Amino acid sequence: MKAAALILCLVLVAGVTFSARTEDKPAAAAPAAGEASKDNLKAMEVRANEAFNRGQYSMAKDLFAKVAERVKDDPKRLAAIEEQIRVCQTNIKQLAAALPVPAADQSLPQVEMTLEKRKKHQPKEGEVYNTTIRELGNFEYDADKGGNIPEDVKKLSGTKVRLSGFMIPLDQADNISNFALVPSLFACCVGQAPQVQHQVIVRTPKGKAVPYFPDEIVCEGTLKVEERKDDGYIISVFELDVNSVKPAAK
Repeated sequence: MKAAALILCLVLVAGVTFSARTEDKPAAAAPAAGEASKDNLKAMEVRANEAFNRGQYSMAKDLFAKVAERVKDDPKRLAAIEEQIRVCQTNIKQLAAALPVPAADQSLPQVEMTLEKRKKHQPKEGEVYNTTIRELGNFEYDADKGGNIPEDVKKLSGTKVRLSGFMIPLDQADNISNFALVPSLFACCVGQAPQVQHQVIVRTPKGKAVPYFPDEIVCEGTLKVEERKDDGYIISVFELDVNSVKPAAK
């Protein structure tokens, strides 16, 4: 079933043009506050369209909803964004009907996230910390306000970790240097998009890249724990500078 979901998602990826890397471009003068706000809104809409083109309808719908909130005083623009949200909802229903796979992947382990029951992270010094994305983000997180990352999670910053998951490219379709690692591709396409603490932004060393892996992968590298914001929205709390990306054992 997972293979079928993945195939459908990959079919929808075909023809997508990913945004070019800009890290080597010279720094431009800082824009005025109003211009910066418009640029951030445009960037969010671009990310929503890229998610849609990759077949990540759940993620696209959430991003379009944030854009809609920002353009609510522009009736014409709002109507266009609301239509995109409706298309996302329609595609989600069609995919869910075509694939007899539950939106909540029952194969994924259940992880306690409440403050009272969650398991604190205690990596052993000198060893690579082997965990899962869901276990890493085993805390209830307010992605609107932020500021409530547990202390034991913050202390993982700088730790060598090993994580498994699925690749969602963020820069280009091949020779990938920047991608999101998520627990389930099906959730990104049809189910509920992963919470911000259940996705890891992975970066390869400068000048190096990896091919696209359609199946589960294992990433090893140095973890960074930090709330990163774009236009006031928290877009990530985990980043991983990898030294190894390889297919997971089957």
